[in-house]
Amino acid sequence: MDRASEMMIFIRCVEDGSFSAAARSLAMTPSAISKQIRRLEDRLGARLFNRTTRQINVTEVGRNFYERCSRIMADIEAAEESVSSLQDRVHGMLRVCATVAFARGEVLPRIQEFLGRYPEIRLELELTDRAVDLVDEGVDCAIMLQEQVDDPSLVARKLAVNRRIIVAAPSYLERQGEPKTPEDLLNHNCLVMYNVSRFNDWEFKLSGGDSRVIQVNGNLRSNTAGALYDACLGGVGLARLPTWLVAPAIRDGRLVQVLPEYAHEGSAYYVLFPQGRFLSRKVRAFVDFLVEKFTPVPPWERDDRELVRRTHTA
Repeated sequence: MDRASEMMIFIRCVEDGSFSAAARSLAMTPSAISKQIRRLEDRLGARLFNRTTRQINVTEVGRNFYERCSRIMADIEAAEESVSSLQDRVHGMLRVCATVAFARGEVLPRIQEFLGRYPEIRLELELTDRAVDLVDEGVDCAIMLQEQVDDPSLVARKLAVNRRIIVAAPSYLERQGEPKTPEDLLNHNCLVMYNVSRFNDWEFKLSGGDSRVIQVNGNLRSNTAGALYDACLGGVGLARLPTWLVAPAIRDGRLVQVLPEYAHEGSAYYVLFPQGRFLSRKVRAFVDFLVEKFTPVPPWERDDRELVRRTHTA
């Protein structure tokens, strides 16, 4: 077996977590996978996995080898894509990372349309709010908030402003009252993020162009907007959340917008991909699809014109 095939089998074992799962992915038998890994270890003179009767665990040497193999296989795939780009086919494995709540609420409902357009694409989608190193992790592109990305080597296409408003459940407002000024928030239970600290310095644009930052706090923090949304629905406290997430709950009365004159528009969603003279057709197709769907006016603003009007003019 050639070295590229050995690397592919090894990568699959690491990512799937077992020889049997890798065998299913590659349409091979577990014994054939095990034999190839043993041959690879013998050739390298190093143990790549620690094995038990139930699972395999990649060794430190194996992890280092995996990272290098991933980059090599990505280069091979890019080379193949550079040839196929001269044709009309859009195909291959597309690896995408996306922030959790936005992916669930706005991206996944549109994925079937994308895959319908490009039936030869296989999509591997990771939902995460962690910082992602696209190059080292072999990710083709990522859909993230600008606060989550600090890598000047990436190309960033803006998809939509992440307009955020302050909301609370009626039950919370009945217990605690409704804040009338930004300063009132210091006496309220504000639900905050712990993985994007800048989200917790709530900025308020004042008349005359000035601004005021309120460092809010509360008894619940989370790493996802979706969790804060659920807690807010349960009456735990106030939260500043995106309009695309809260608009349905505002329409049916499960949430109430407070301080509507202070909508925050200092954030945006981007699709990001590594720089380079060559952009594969599969990545270009996905980026173009996202731009088509979310710009210049994102779908949630087309659907909720009244809410958008209030956040601009209240």
